[in-house]
Amino acid sequence: MSPITRVAIVSLYAVLGIAATGRSSYQLAVKASEAPVPYALSAAAAALYIVIALLVWRGRWRAASIAAAVELVGVVAVGLVTVIEPAWWHDQTVWSYFGIGYGFLPLILPIATLLLTRRERARRAAG
Repeated sequence: MSPITRVAIVSLYAVLGIAATGRSSYQLAVKASEAPVPYALSAAAAALYIVIALLVWRGRWRAASIAAAVELVGVVAVGLVTVIEPAWWHDQTVWSYFGIGYGFLPLILPIATLLLTRRERARRAAG
Protein backbone atom coordinates (compact mmCIF):
# COMPACT_ATOMS: atom_id res chain seq x y z
CA MET A 1 0.00 0.00 0.00
CA SER A 2 1.45 3.34 -0.91
CA PRO A 3 2.23 5.72 1.94
CA ILE A 4 -0.30 8.23 0.59
CA THR A 5 -3.07 5.62 0.51
CA ARG A 6 -2.19 4.45 4.01
CA VAL A 7 -2.22 8.00 5.39
CA ALA A 8 -5.53 8.69 3.64
CA ILE A 9 -7.20 5.59 5.09
CA VAL A 10 -5.81 6.25 8.56
CA SER A 11 -6.86 9.91 8.41
CA LEU A 12 -10.39 9.09 7.28
CA TYR A 13 -10.82 6.51 10.02
CA ALA A 14 -9.36 8.87 12.62
CA VAL A 15 -11.70 11.72 11.64
CA LEU A 16 -14.67 9.36 11.54
CA GLY A 17 -13.66 7.95 14.93
CA ILE A 18 -13.43 11.40 16.49
CA ALA A 19 -16.76 12.48 14.97
CA ALA A 20 -18.54 9.31 16.05
CA THR A 21 -17.01 9.53 19.52
CA GLY A 22 -18.27 13.08 19.94
CA ARG A 23 -21.74 12.29 18.67
CA SER A 24 -22.19 9.06 20.64
CA SER A 25 -20.75 10.59 23.82
CA TYR A 26 -23.26 13.43 23.64
CA GLN A 27 -26.13 11.07 22.85
CA LEU A 28 -25.24 8.70 25.67
CA ALA A 29 -24.66 11.51 28.18
CA VAL A 30 -27.72 13.59 27.38
CA LYS A 31 -30.39 11.27 26.02
CA ALA A 32 -29.34 7.65 26.53
CA SER A 33 -32.81 6.60 27.65
CA GLU A 34 -34.30 7.57 24.28
CA ALA A 35 -32.33 5.04 22.24
CA PRO A 36 -29.73 3.19 24.32
CA VAL A 37 -28.94 0.43 21.81
CA PRO A 38 -28.38 2.71 18.80
CA TYR A 39 -26.23 5.08 20.86
CA ALA A 40 -24.19 2.24 22.33
CA LEU A 41 -23.62 0.77 18.85
CA SER A 42 -22.54 4.20 17.66
CA ALA A 43 -19.99 4.34 20.49
CA ALA A 44 -18.79 0.85 19.54
CA ALA A 45 -18.45 2.01 15.92
CA ALA A 46 -16.35 4.96 17.10
CA ALA A 47 -14.01 2.64 18.97
CA LEU A 48 -13.84 0.32 15.97
CA TYR A 49 -12.85 3.24 13.71
CA ILE A 50 -9.97 4.15 15.98
CA VAL A 51 -8.84 0.51 16.18
CA ILE A 52 -8.91 0.18 12.38
CA ALA A 53 -6.91 3.40 11.99
CA LEU A 54 -4.25 2.02 14.33
CA LEU A 55 -4.19 -1.38 12.63
CA VAL A 56 -3.75 0.13 9.17
CA TRP A 57 -1.10 2.51 10.47
CA ARG A 58 0.86 -0.39 11.96
CA GLY A 59 0.46 -2.54 8.87
CA ARG A 60 -1.59 -5.22 10.61
CA TRP A 61 -3.41 -6.17 7.41
CA ARG A 62 -5.19 -9.32 8.56
CA ALA A 63 -6.52 -7.72 11.73
CA ALA A 64 -7.51 -4.59 9.80
CA SER A 65 -9.39 -6.77 7.30
CA ILE A 66 -11.29 -8.52 10.08
CA ALA A 67 -12.15 -5.24 11.78
CA ALA A 68 -13.27 -3.67 8.47
CA ALA A 69 -15.45 -6.73 7.77
CA VAL A 70 -17.07 -6.34 11.20
CA GLU A 71 -17.64 -2.67 10.43
CA LEU A 72 -19.19 -3.46 7.05
CA VAL A 73 -21.56 -6.02 8.58
CA GLY A 74 -22.60 -3.46 11.19
CA VAL A 75 -23.17 -0.70 8.66
CA VAL A 76 -25.24 -2.94 6.41
CA ALA A 77 -27.26 -4.41 9.28
CA VAL A 78 -28.04 -1.05 10.89
CA GLY A 79 -28.61 0.52 7.48
CA LEU A 80 -31.16 -2.13 6.59
CA VAL A 81 -32.95 -1.81 9.92
CA THR A 82 -33.20 1.96 9.58
CA VAL A 83 -34.56 1.67 6.04
CA ILE A 84 -36.94 -1.27 6.57
CA GLU A 85 -38.17 -0.46 10.08
CA PRO A 86 -37.17 3.11 11.08
CA ALA A 87 -39.32 2.97 14.23
CA TRP A 88 -36.84 0.47 15.71
CA TRP A 89 -34.05 3.03 15.44
CA HIS A 90 -35.15 6.07 17.40
CA ASP A 91 -32.43 8.51 16.38
CA GLN A 92 -29.64 9.09 13.88
CA THR A 93 -26.34 7.36 14.57
CA VAL A 94 -23.13 6.89 12.62
CA TRP A 95 -24.47 3.81 10.78
CA SER A 96 -28.09 4.97 10.30
CA TYR A 97 -29.24 4.77 6.70
CA PHE A 98 -25.85 3.34 5.70
CA GLY A 99 -23.99 6.34 7.10
CA ILE A 100 -25.91 9.05 5.24
CA GLY A 101 -25.09 11.62 7.93
CA TYR A 102 -21.40 11.05 7.25
CA GLY A 103 -21.62 11.13 3.46
CA PHE A 104 -21.88 7.32 3.26
CA LEU A 105 -18.25 7.13 4.38
CA PRO A 106 -19.13 4.41 6.94
CA LEU A 107 -20.28 2.25 4.01
CA ILE A 108 -17.57 3.11 1.50
CA LEU A 109 -14.53 3.08 3.80
CA PRO A 110 -14.70 -0.56 4.96
CA ILE A 111 -15.13 -1.75 1.36
CA ALA A 112 -12.09 0.26 0.29
CA THR A 113 -10.13 -0.99 3.30
CA LEU A 114 -11.02 -4.61 2.58
CA LEU A 115 -9.90 -4.25 -1.03
CA LEU A 116 -6.67 -2.49 -0.11
CA THR A 117 -5.74 -4.84 2.72
CA ARG A 118 -6.49 -7.87 0.55
CA ARG A 119 -4.20 -6.51 -2.16
CA GLU A 120 -1.50 -5.73 0.40
CA ARG A 121 -1.68 -9.20 1.94
CA ALA A 122 -1.47 -10.80 -1.52
CA ARG A 123 1.50 -8.60 -2.43
CA ARG A 124 3.34 -9.54 0.76
CA ALA A 125 2.57 -13.24 0.32
CA ALA A 126 3.96 -13.17 -3.23
CA GLY A 127 7.08 -11.26 -2.23
